[in-house]
Amino acid sequence: MENNNLFNSPEILWESSASVFLDKNKFPEIPGAWKLMLLGDGSPTRHLQLLTKKETKVRLIGMEIDELSIKEAPEEINQLKTPLIRRQVWIENNDITLAWAESWWNIKQVHLNLTNTKEPIWKNLTKDRSELFREVDAISIVNSSWLQKQFKSEGPFWSRNYRFFRNKKPLTIIREVFNPYIEKWLGEGEIKKFVNLYSSST
Repeated sequence: MENNNLFNSPEILWESSASVFLDKNKFPEIPGAWKLMLLGDGSPTRHLQLLTKKETKVRLIGMEIDELSIKEAPEEINQLKTPLIRRQVWIENNDITLAWAESWWNIKQVHLNLTNTKEPIWKNLTKDRSELFREVDAISIVNSSWLQKQFKSEGPFWSRNYRFFRNKKPLTIIREVFNPYIEKWLGEGEIKKFVNLYSSST
């Protein structure tokens, strides 16, 4: 962990745009439940709560101004006005870590929209019932030693990044990484097929 309490973003081993990821002729097929988790426009925190039938919470890791994080962020980061704040959380359920997430915000927007930093983003953004639009930009396979330790799995892990829009303007950029433990509810994630495909092309 860095001195500012934030982790470095995990290493991206493989990545595809969301639209190309759906092309059956390019990549192996994955189960429908995993498609919904990776490509769906619903809240993963809420989905995990419905699947597990237990309250799913976020545990804040850190939320700080970090200009260097721009180098680690998805390319869509340039759509947000600086200065930026990066926020990282663990998504947990019954003392089990189900996912990790980080998000980038304009410093003014974060104070307007995240009134309770210990709650999931979707709860904060839907309190006023204003219209939001979520666009998934990329699906990735990632890994890192600190994720392996927290997830209690050697990895690699499924990841995605997306944007929230309000009034047709990007509000935040979000990256999520999922613990293979959720295969308990979603079924096999078939990630090994993609790793082999990626490794054979290098």
